[in-house]
Amino acid sequence: MSDLDHLIRRATVVDGTGAPAFTADVGLRDGRIAVVAEPGTLAPSAARTREDAEGLVLAPGFVDPHTHYDAQLFWDPYATPSMNHGVTTVAGGNCGFTLAPLHPDRPEDADYTRRMMARVEGMALKALEEGVDWSWSSFGEYLDALEGRIAVNAGFMVGHCALRRYVMGPDAVGGQPTPAQLDAMLALLHDAMDAGAWGLSTTQSTTHSDGAGAPVASRHARPAELLALAEAVGHHEGTQLEAIVAGCLDQFSDDEIDLFVNLSAAAGRPLNWNVLTIDAAVPERVPRQLAASERARAAGGRIVALTMPILTPMNMSLGTFCALNLIPGWGEVLGLPVPERVEKLRDPGVRAELLRRAHSKEAGVFRRLADFGRYVIGDTYSPANAGLTGRVVRDIAAERGQDPFGCLVEICANDRLRTVLWPMPTDNDPDSWALRRATWEHEDVLLGGSDAGAHLDRMCGAPYTTRFLGDCLRGRRLVPLERAVRMLSADPAALFGLRGRGRIEEGGHADLVLFDPERVDAGPATLVHDLPGDSPRLDAKAVGVVSVRVNGVETLRDDVVTGALPGTVLRSGRDTRTVSVK
Repeated sequence: MSDLDHLIRRATVVDGTGAPAFTADVGLRDGRIAVVAEPGTLAPSAARTREDAEGLVLAPGFVDPHTHYDAQLFWDPYATPSMNHGVTTVAGGNCGFTLAPLHPDRPEDADYTRRMMARVEGMALKALEEGVDWSWSSFGEYLDALEGRIAVNAGFMVGHCALRRYVMGPDAVGGQPTPAQLDAMLALLHDAMDAGAWGLSTTQSTTHSDGAGAPVASRHARPAELLALAEAVGHHEGTQLEAIVAGCLDQFSDDEIDLFVNLSAAAGRPLNWNVLTIDAAVPERVPRQLAASERARAAGGRIVALTMPILTPMNMSLGTFCALNLIPGWGEVLGLPVPERVEKLRDPGVRAELLRRAHSKEAGVFRRLADFGRYVIGDTYSPANAGLTGRVVRDIAAERGQDPFGCLVEICANDRLRTVLWPMPTDNDPDSWALRRATWEHEDVLLGGSDAGAHLDRMCGAPYTTRFLGDCLRGRRLVPLERAVRMLSADPAALFGLRGRGRIEEGGHADLVLFDPERVDAGPATLVHDLPGDSPRLDAKAVGVVSVRVNGVETLRDDVVTGALPGTVLRSGRDTRTVSVK
């Protein structure tokens, strides 16, 4: 009689600890790693099924610490494309935004939440309306709605905006809670964590507005409210904080550092934020951002910065909401009806003022978007733009005797602003990559920030895992394979205190990814129309990923989902342990 469910033979095991790779046979039983043995010591007959993995790398499933799969998992239980790229556990409920709790006596709150998510997280409104049933009220009911119907493991913070909206209704935007309302918010937060929420997420970022364009609810919270909520988090096992402020995009103010330090210390829990942008042209940014971590350590807290190990391509458009709208002064123009927008953009005086604002210090990290000569033209829609796809604006402008921004505007105007634009990154130089490698050494820097599940038609950060591995094996080789795997698996698992995940060890959960080191990579981002309501999103195929297993069950084989749904809703305390801030 076969003792094991499955046997993976002669795999090159990279176990997530950072230790050197070794060849082994790995046997699985009841969703766990039952045995890791010398090759050939386990008879093939010891398992019901088996496969030969000689020449392939077996790694722990990757953990994505910052996603927005809160809605997508209802229509796409496979969390594509993240799972395709080896991700077996996702952390959701970030940035203060969750789909629960919802007040049972105010059905309009669900509509408000949908429109907010469509605006602030770039989720298609039709998909939110048609792909989610919105049948829950409490946070626990939301978690229960996902249980048993997902292919990945998923854990969720509870969003501050949802707590405020539930208790204060429309007054959550612009108002301050009474003492009774704050008590009600705290009770809701405790209930959510009792049900398994990983902790609290909140935002104070000036880039976060609701469906009506107003600052989202948590942006109106004063420090006393935030500290009271943070303290509540500390009363529950295995919990965290996640927070966003305006300075996350560039450099923290003193007040923002104080807030982060105080929140982490009040909770006695780690606080993570995203995203740390690393650019050798702005050498002062990294030390300033990591000063928050140093101060937190001294104050009895811990602040962890998430940073991406790849440059995530972002498509843009003058016709739809994108990062350009977030440049100070640009939203007013780009929010106009298309005919008026075109008229304004064609005005040289308006363009000059927009450029001035885009190059100003107040634009922060968005200054990177202001070199319009570096944009590449993507899809076009008019005969006047025939042949421009794939060309760089600077070259087109030189041929036409125009300034780059004026040239770009004319191209877009020909398409009634539908033209797809791809800004070339300004930080793809050797010095910036060397700075990234050095920054990754910091104990409070973690890979992540994909935003997977959000901004679906504008960016595709989910493939960062395979693209990073390909770069480590065959590209810049910034870190060895063993360290790269640890950075994608054990390190984020340790931040969240995940029990039995992030490493290949006997007794651990069998979350595994099997890949070909000669080929592992991510394909280019392409626009597909597979969301509910035929809404578009960017997708990227995985290359060289042979198999993904979640809790021992294969969910993906050669980039094709198997249909199995073995994922678990990971609940704080049961599936996470408290992580020390010392």
